[in-house]
Amino acid sequence: MSEHIVPVRIYVTIFLLLLLGTGLTVAAAFLDFPWQFNTIIALTIAVAKATLVVLYFMHVRYSIRLVWVVGGSALFWMAILFALTLSDYQTRDWLSLGY
Repeated sequence: MSEHIVPVRIYVTIFLLLLLGTGLTVAAAFLDFPWQFNTIIALTIAVAKATLVVLYFMHVRYSIRLVWVVGGSALFWMAILFALTLSDYQTRDWLSLGY
């Protein structure tokens, strides 16, 4: 089985993008955005950085389609778990008591 050889230039570029994402995260932490945009911006940057790590450093981008299916299934399962957890969290009585 032949492996895909990734040029070092790609790794350096991804590393620099991850550093830029970290800098953006730090900069966003010191800014006060209206409503809950701080959380949305931070999570967007985190998802973008995680996508870069998974695609390039874990070599999923150059893998067979079965690896893509497993990764997508894992994300789908995580979304189900988050949805169930948040639906339970929203139905709690102590949220409406104002504690």
